[in-house]
Amino acid sequence: MPTTLRTIIHDLKSRSHRVIQDASSIDVAVVSDGLTQSYWAHMPQELLREVLIRIEASEDTWPKRKSVVACAGVCHSWRHITKEIVKIPQFSSRITFPISVKQPGPREHLLHCFIKRNRSTQTYHLYLSLTSSLADDGKFLLAAQKCRRPTSTDYMISFDADDMSKGSNAHVGKLRSNFLGTKFTIYDAQPPHAGAKISKSCSSRFTNLKQVSPRVPTGHYIVAHISYDLNVLGSRGPRRMHCALDSIPASAIEPGGIAPTQTELSHKNIETFCSSPFSRSEPTSVNNSISGALGERKDSVLVLKNKAPRWHEQLQCWCLNFDGRVTIASVKNFQLVASPENGPAGPEHNEIILQFGKVGKDVFTMDYRYPISAFQAFAICLSSFDTKIACE
Repeated sequence: MPTTLRTIIHDLKSRSHRVIQDASSIDVAVVSDGLTQSYWAHMPQELLREVLIRIEASEDTWPKRKSVVACAGVCHSWRHITKEIVKIPQFSSRITFPISVKQPGPREHLLHCFIKRNRSTQTYHLYLSLTSSLADDGKFLLAAQKCRRPTSTDYMISFDADDMSKGSNAHVGKLRSNFLGTKFTIYDAQPPHAGAKISKSCSSRFTNLKQVSPRVPTGHYIVAHISYDLNVLGSRGPRRMHCALDSIPASAIEPGGIAPTQTELSHKNIETFCSSPFSRSEPTSVNNSISGALGERKDSVLVLKNKAPRWHEQLQCWCLNFDGRVTIASVKNFQLVASPENGPAGPEHNEIILQFGKVGKDVFTMDYRYPISAFQAFAICLSSFDTKIACE
């Protein structure tokens, strides 16, 4: 690498650490006095692209990936090039920006995460695993607060670990259960795809209308329904669950299939992270066609079901192969695969899309992949925490 280019990259990395405001959430760059647009915007495009490509390639894990986030917040030209270079999780297997948790996971493998439960505060925190260890510190992604109602239970999901209220600017969505804890509905705070309709049962009165971008309406949009089979006979065995993903067509898992991909956060979420110019960018024509596909096609929705375990005679228990990612037996443990609702099962129906299991008293692994997002996977796993007397 030429000395001049190496010097520029080193200078950018050192500056980027000063523009990150919060390392405990999905980090967002804030333009400081040392990073004014007039100084950096006139950098030659060829040199700028080369610098950003090298930074994106070298800073591939957290916390070093702060430098990539910082570069996206310098100015319009930097944001535009960074948006082109940084690929969505589906193709890069990396979570970089806040919007990444709303986008489908990797196609080729499971993305490793874990959830920490706090019994006293009834909160749950989702982290991205940084190593192969089951006990690393992780990178904070999302948080949820359990709220009991007279006839249901809500899990409010937020970008902010300290504010999980529905009126918060960091509100992402929620999970709601019925009285028995056997049926759940996942709501997104913004449209999961073009043409999505707001739920009539959920009011958006908590949203500060002055903060919402007119291009990204906020409210509560149904993205999935989860149901657990009743165990009326009291038979032994793991819970049986079904998850209908209303926002994802069944064809998404087929070769060449496409899942709707959100490309921006609502303005109120952006303000929560101080300013994320990358997330505020307009969707490309390609993403518009992806998002609109579900609204135009009369396709059946993707249905996930738990993979059937096998009975181990020597251990006298039900077993699933988690490839070392689960270490403690629990009725909460599960693996979800696609259910062949309208035809014969193919190889794509054997691929594990989401797996969840216990590794400590209040620590659980959560591994997910395309076509679901980290937000959807987190909400599905939260349903497993809820008490289900009728299903045990």
